[in-house]
Amino acid sequence: MSLPTAAAKPAVPRINPLQRIWLREIGMERLWMRPAPAAARPVVVPQAPVSEPVSVPDAMLAVVVQDTAPLPVAPAPAPAAPAASAGAAPVAEIVASKRANGRPGIPASILNRTGPPPRPEPKAAEDDVVEAPRIPVAEAVKNANLDELREQVVACTACGLCDGRRHAVFGQGATPTRWLVVGEAPGEQEDRQGHPFVGRSGQLLDAMLAAVGMSRETDVFITNVIKCRPPGNRNPKPEEIAACSPYLMRQIALLKPERILVLGRFAAQTLLGTDATIGSLRGRVHSLKTDEGAEIPVIVSYHPAYLLRSPSEKARAWQDLKLASRMV
Repeated sequence: MSLPTAAAKPAVPRINPLQRIWLREIGMERLWMRPAPAAARPVVVPQAPVSEPVSVPDAMLAVVVQDTAPLPVAPAPAPAAPAASAGAAPVAEIVASKRANGRPGIPASILNRTGPPPRPEPKAAEDDVVEAPRIPVAEAVKNANLDELREQVVACTACGLCDGRRHAVFGQGATPTRWLVVGEAPGEQEDRQGHPFVGRSGQLLDAMLAAVGMSRETDVFITNVIKCRPPGNRNPKPEEIAACSPYLMRQIALLKPERILVLGRFAAQTLLGTDATIGSLRGRVHSLKTDEGAEIPVIVSYHPAYLLRSPSEKARAWQDLKLASRMV
């Protein structure tokens, strides 16, 4: 009579030393040493080598353990030679670089590189172009003739008024000239057309000049203190006057007028260097001394735009015109 045999215990899979080290690293040594349930253990598929440098944790190392057969012990890999160029690195190289250098995700081909780093590409020739220093307006116009001066005014960027203009208004009239008429600054129509004193103000000025036998086609050159229109027709700022005044002074030096008729308070104060009111400046003859030492008579009168708003002042403007025409 045979005795009942005890139920056979499940056999613990045999593992070799290398497998034990891997299981310890991923924290599965104790779990693996327990008897497995009847169901087959899942097989972990090895990871393919990555094509891009990535950061790989130790627990994601590719490990394959079969049910009963021990894993063969792989020979120790030979030391890898330094890579000649940066490229894709296997997972083992990336992990080794992490353990040796504490820099996860950096391929060994970069960490083990010898020699100087790659030189940066040279800059293009246009990147090294340095803007030429801006020449002050007074120096730029010093030896300019009238045509060159006109081109400089049209291309001027000496102040912020150039940003909002349509046209820079150089001036218009007879050359040589007998009278130089100086206004304040271009208005909307002047900025649009590029000529001084157009529209209703220009028509009134032409009628005033015709009354004393003058015209802009044969006797008079008309210009302004400021060559670009200020926004909203405001008075120009001191820095705008300083930037633009050399153009006017060069015009005076080139045109050599017999007399200057200044229209408006702002133009009179700028040209004569005073803050007196126009009422105290008109009705008498002033003098402007040029850089060449010549003295030119200056007569001050009201601006035509003001006369359109205040027709009663036209009588005083007529007196100013007669004063200018009587001068020899």
